[in-house]
Amino acid sequence: MKYTNPILSGFHPDPSICRVGGDFYLVTSSFEYFPGLPLFHSTDLVHWEQINHILSRDSQFTLTKEAPNSLGIYAPTIRYHKGVYYCVVTNVGGPEGGNFFVYTTDPYGDWSDPVMLPFGGIDPSLFFDDNGKVYYSGTDTGVFIAELTLSQATVEGRIQIRCDHVGEQVYAWNGSGGNNPEGPHLYKINGMYYLMMAEGGTEYCHMVTIARSDSVYGPYEACPHNPILTNRSTDLPIKAVGHADLVEDQNGNWWSVCLGIRPLGYPFRHNLGRETMLVPVTWEQGWPVMGMNGDGHVDAEIETSLLPCAESACSAPFERSRYLPGSSFTDTFDTAAMHLSWNTIYNPDHTLYEFTENGLILHGNENGLSSSDVKSLICRRQEHFDFTARLTLSMETIPENGEAGLAIYMNNRHHYEIAMTVVDQKRCLIVRRQIGSLRAVESVIAYDSSAVVLQLTGTRESYTFAYCGDGQEAPVTIGSGEAQYLTTEVGGCFTGNYIAVYAANADAVCKKFSYDIQ
Repeated sequence: MKYTNPILSGFHPDPSICRVGGDFYLVTSSFEYFPGLPLFHSTDLVHWEQINHILSRDSQFTLTKEAPNSLGIYAPTIRYHKGVYYCVVTNVGGPEGGNFFVYTTDPYGDWSDPVMLPFGGIDPSLFFDDNGKVYYSGTDTGVFIAELTLSQATVEGRIQIRCDHVGEQVYAWNGSGGNNPEGPHLYKINGMYYLMMAEGGTEYCHMVTIARSDSVYGPYEACPHNPILTNRSTDLPIKAVGHADLVEDQNGNWWSVCLGIRPLGYPFRHNLGRETMLVPVTWEQGWPVMGMNGDGHVDAEIETSLLPCAESACSAPFERSRYLPGSSFTDTFDTAAMHLSWNTIYNPDHTLYEFTENGLILHGNENGLSSSDVKSLICRRQEHFDFTARLTLSMETIPENGEAGLAIYMNNRHHYEIAMTVVDQKRCLIVRRQIGSLRAVESVIAYDSSAVVLQLTGTRESYTFAYCGDGQEAPVTIGSGEAQYLTTEVGGCFTGNYIAVYAANADAVCKKFSYDIQ
């Protein structure tokens, strides 16, 4: 079977994976977006469905309202042990403190409130040893390991877990000498402890290294062919490969998920964010060897016969369909809650959103797209370079400074949008772009109707805006902007671009949204 990387396109960084029987569960970072930690399920490692968000309640976490996109929910690790699923993560900048874990017995259901852990730094991981001990690994001034004592009770039919004791932090191994050692994961394989981490920074020199020991605290012996995974200094189309996790399938074959990016061109710039890749792993002389040809690279296309369910089961429909990432999508907003594929920025003000039988009503507050505060906005990841998004929108009245529309959004200082608004006391459509401190309305089109279909088309080169009014058969283009200016290298940080539906200083009704792959 041949599969294509990424297996999760668009902004899905820092993947972590675990297996329970024939089921795989994968989680990725979410930074300033709410709900946090999208959770995915697969039976073949290639076809995934989003089944949940692990952090879905305000009681679980508070996101710091600070832009651009560099704070929030970092680098989770998901693990399963004796009937319980655990996810440990860092909320950078969060007022509750940094590192915590949540847990559940049903990954499709609610996850617990946080169990706070007294560790600094980022990128936490849990390891359940076969002798019953539990270890935490993380990164602050270096990569460390500490034992945890967890206790479990059942209260009113629900499991409750707490951390009773934290052991000494032992600094175990800081990698092969690359900068920013991070993302450590601890494993025990064939009686040996393996400590795998990322190095080189999460940019174009990113890489994965590993060491082993016969003791959990070390000393650790570095793999002689480190880095075991990197695409640096190659002409491969996937760049910045790193931050990996290992999993063994039910047939005894090993795999790694990792992040990577697909730049638009040269000089390298990327707008989809860091995406999730899948790499086959073999073992030689007690060390993992990654990549289709054992060369430690992530290829865009990988041919293998080792995937679980490699024949007919791979194309079988999911039993509990939620959302298939990377697929075309239509939302008529006529359900009582927001679809799994949508996010807000920061913890939402729930009074700004009203889901009705007639569509989504956005009650726009005073904050527009350029504000770093909570705004009336829902957004979903841009998952492809080439796409068309359409929004059916209506606004009966438009107060002064009121607007609503459709945007391509990297952060509050880098976004393009098409909006219905009022200019010189006349209803109109505008296209506006903001690139850092440069902000301009570039098109103004008179428009008398209260209803419109707004369109955003993306390619590797540009984002183009158009509209359809009453009686129009073809959309009318009214503006565009270069894709290269909405990229991490220009003004972003850790996330990718989102397609946003928003309102400011006015109410708007969103009746239909569609996302189509070109």
